[in-house]
Amino acid sequence: MENKTQEEASTINVSSLTCIDLANTNLHQSADALKQACLDCGFFYVTNHGISEELKDEAFEQSKKFFALPLDEKMKVLKNEKHQGYSPVLSQISDNQIHGDYKESFFIGIESSNDTPFCRANIWPNPADVLPGWQATMEKYHQEALRVCKAIARVLALALDVDGDYFDKPEMLGNPLAFMRLLHYEGMSDPSKGIYGCGPHSDFGMMTLLATDSVMGLQICKDRDVKPRKWEYIPSIKGAYIVNIGDLLERWSNGIFKSALHRVLGNGQDRYSIAFFLQPSHDCIVECLPTCQSENNPPKYPAIKCSTYLTQRYQDSQVDLSIDKKQT
Repeated sequence: MENKTQEEASTINVSSLTCIDLANTNLHQSADALKQACLDCGFFYVTNHGISEELKDEAFEQSKKFFALPLDEKMKVLKNEKHQGYSPVLSQISDNQIHGDYKESFFIGIESSNDTPFCRANIWPNPADVLPGWQATMEKYHQEALRVCKAIARVLALALDVDGDYFDKPEMLGNPLAFMRLLHYEGMSDPSKGIYGCGPHSDFGMMTLLATDSVMGLQICKDRDVKPRKWEYIPSIKGAYIVNIGDLLERWSNGIFKSALHRVLGNGQDRYSIAFFLQPSHDCIVECLPTCQSENNPPKYPAIKCSTYLTQRYQDSQVDLSIDKKQT
């Protein structure tokens, strides 16, 4: 009941976020601005990222075509045990929810023929009969989004007072876990009843690169400890991407950089977005950076293997669909 009251009492405003220009040749200036954004709430915009509007628009159009398919067609590509593929409405759950999220999604990983943690061959809709050109568009977008995230990681490294190429190491972003999720939200949310497009949560990984349509819905809570929680809308800005740091980077930074709670409220309109999640290699050991600890500020989190951490977080957030899968 306490959580329900906190959500009911929320105050809604529109947030103003820092904008990072990735074409700025003064990297230290960008790093200073990015550091302040990550100290504040961990959300910011990036511009001059190099992803063309044409590619972004095509990815959104192809995404809409998939979600417009009949449910029985989408269930043919139901997600596997590595979470790749289709997740129907109500299959993901967060705290303070009666049911799961009122969204459906399609999850795409780095294409791999090796069955390693979080990596195997992607599941794709039938190109000949259903969605010609769909896979090629998504693979191109995935490639471009990964390039942008690696560029942001270099600015983040400087903001954390380590070398700009610190995260480029093979065991970190040299062989990353990079996942893309196409999202379709529907229905009307009611936080007082635990009904959300996407319930309050923080992201698991290092960072998320988010493209949204013009329908408002994303909200952030800059300070989760203040009660009642204050939620602020994040508007979409043409030509810019929304970026937020995740829990793994908060661990790396010893809690200095913030991985903020966020949620999506539906307003009855269809809403589409594409989220790109970047994590280090599955065997990367995530431990406090040397620049983020001291005698008076020792590491707050134990070292942990990336795959161990992500596996637990995914298990906590997913509804078991094995029964549904057997019925399709």
